[in-house]
Amino acid sequence: MKQSKTIVLTGGGTAGHITPNLALCSELEKHFQKIVYVGSGGMEKQLAKDFGLEFKEIPAVKLVRSLSLKNLKIPFLLLKSIKAAKIVLKEISPNVVFSKGGYVSIPVAIAAKRLNIPVITHESDLSLGLANKIISHYSVLTLTAFSKTAENKKNFLYVGSPVRQQIFNGKKKNLPFKLNPNKKTVLFFGGSLGAKAINQFVYDNVEILSRKYNVLHLTGKGKAKQISAPDYHQQEFSNEIENYFDAANFVVCRAGANSIFELLAIKKPMLLIPLSKAESRGDQIDNANYFKEKGMCEVLLQENLNCENLFEKLKILKKDEEKIKNKIISENLSNPNKRIVEIIVKNSKN
Repeated sequence: MKQSKTIVLTGGGTAGHITPNLALCSELEKHFQKIVYVGSGGMEKQLAKDFGLEFKEIPAVKLVRSLSLKNLKIPFLLLKSIKAAKIVLKEISPNVVFSKGGYVSIPVAIAAKRLNIPVITHESDLSLGLANKIISHYSVLTLTAFSKTAENKKNFLYVGSPVRQQIFNGKKKNLPFKLNPNKKTVLFFGGSLGAKAINQFVYDNVEILSRKYNVLHLTGKGKAKQISAPDYHQQEFSNEIENYFDAANFVVCRAGANSIFELLAIKKPMLLIPLSKAESRGDQIDNANYFKEKGMCEVLLQENLNCENLFEKLKILKKDEEKIKNKIISENLSNPNKRIVEIIVKNSKN
């Protein structure tokens, strides 16, 4: 029986901060009468509305990591965002706030703390992102996808990573095209925003790649190009990515934690190409190395991405496919959604 409770979800900037929130909704609906998403006008607004959730928009401050005059405005803009978040939270009066990080979560978490609303945040990566480093000081609990992240830290708890239920229901027969049955299939994707280096590699080598494999290519929104080659199938974004996962023998992608955990959940052999430290805080390199050391994937650094190296890595994945799947099974990376929601309910206000 549903309790008369309300939860606020927050997190945004990329799908990696949004889809784990949405993945929890079917479990959350068993305990909360109302689920409201609070974010900026970015990707989270569209995805939350597509999911049927009520959405409340607040202004958000994007943190600039490099030295920039823009950083001088951050304290003033953050105060404005916190004030807006307080107004929204007072109106909603939630029993708990669950955050998946991203800069939009910061004012929501701070406002909730000031209103004595419990905040629980979740970190998907091996190391805490900047937003979650801040939010952890305002949270009753920081949940982690990796056990190592929670070691020897007060109010940190290892739970695993939320996984969308739809990925278990993929059917390659539902793809809008036919695959060559005489070839293995490789899926290239770079997340919701695409991955420029991976996209460019595929574009530059599409004829060589498609000669050897069926090539599925999810480019990211606005990143598609007019390219035609036998057994090459391109799409910008799919709301039915589970069908692409089901069709793929191997997946070549970035090393964002959410993608990794979803692919592990369906035991899909993967070649990870992490963002370089020049392009990020190095979290994807950490993620990739962690799972490589555990024997669950192969890793190819972006600067070494060429056809020869790619084919060699895919050859290793093919040879070790059963060993990789057995290793994933032995780690018991089961879907933790129910446990995460139980923790949220336990720590919410009555």
